[in-house]
Amino acid sequence: MTEITAHHGLFKDTNLHVDDTGGSGRPVVLIHGWPLSGEAWKDQVPALQQAGYRVITYDRRGFGRSDKPARGCTYDTLTEDLHTLLAQMNLNDVTLVGFSMGGGEVARYFSKYGDQRLRSVVFASAVPPYMMQGDGNPDGPLTPEAAAKMTADLTQDEDSFYDGFTRDFFSVNGELKVTEAQRQEALALCRQADKTAALACMAAFGGTDFRDDLPQVTVPTLVLHGDGDAVVPFAGSGQRTHAALPGSDLYVISGAPHGCNVSHPDEWNTALLAFLAK
Repeated sequence: MTEITAHHGLFKDTNLHVDDTGGSGRPVVLIHGWPLSGEAWKDQVPALQQAGYRVITYDRRGFGRSDKPARGCTYDTLTEDLHTLLAQMNLNDVTLVGFSMGGGEVARYFSKYGDQRLRSVVFASAVPPYMMQGDGNPDGPLTPEAAAKMTADLTQDEDSFYDGFTRDFFSVNGELKVTEAQRQEALALCRQADKTAALACMAAFGGTDFRDDLPQVTVPTLVLHGDGDAVVPFAGSGQRTHAALPGSDLYVISGAPHGCNVSHPDEWNTALLAFLAK
C-alpha cells in the first residue's frame, strides 16, 4: 500500500491510495468503476498475481481511501491522475483495464498522453463511446430523463440510491446474480464515496463524449462485457466501442450483469488472462 500525489495544489495536495503487488512482472493497472474503489478488484488481483503480473489498483479521487477534494472530477483531471500514477511509479509496457467509468480514463488517456507507456488496454463493461442519448447520439443508452432521475435520487437519499444501484449493478432481468453478501460488500464501498465527487463523476460518465478519443487508441484492445448489463447496456456501449476499434478483441459473457467481474469471476479472469498472454 502506498500513496501518490496526483496533484500539487496551492494549499493542499491531492493524494491517491494505491495498492501494488510489486514484483518484476508486466504491470496491469486496474481502474475501478463508479462509485466503488480499488477494493472492487479483489477477485482479480490474486489471479493476475498468480499468473506473474504486477497488479496495481488505486482509488479514484473522491472515492475509497483517496483524498476527497471539492474539485477535479472531470475526465481530463481523472486521466491526469492516472498518468501521474504511471509516471511516479515509472510504469511502462502497461495494460490498462478500465471498468465501467474507468473505461473513460482509458479512452481519454490516448488523446492526452499517447501510447508511449502502454502495451494494451481493456474496456470492461465500459461507458465509451458516449452514454448520453441525444439527436447526435441516438444510440446512447442513457436518456437525459434517466440521468436527471439518478442525480435527483442520489442527491435526496444516498443510502436508498446505492441500495437500488447495487441491485441493478449485479442483476439481469431483475434477478440478482451474486450473493447478498457480495452485494453488501459493494454497498459498503459505495458508502465510502464523497457525495460531491459521486455526483460530479455521475455527470462525467454520463455526459462525456469519447467518440473522438477512441480513434486515438493504437494498442491491442479487448472489449469485455456482460450481455445482461442493465447499467451500461452492451448494445449502446461495448458493441459500439468494438465497432469503433477495428481489430479489437471482443468477449461477451452470457447471462452476466454489469458487475460481471464479481458474478462471473472465473470466466472474466480467464478472458483477461488470455488477452494478456497474446
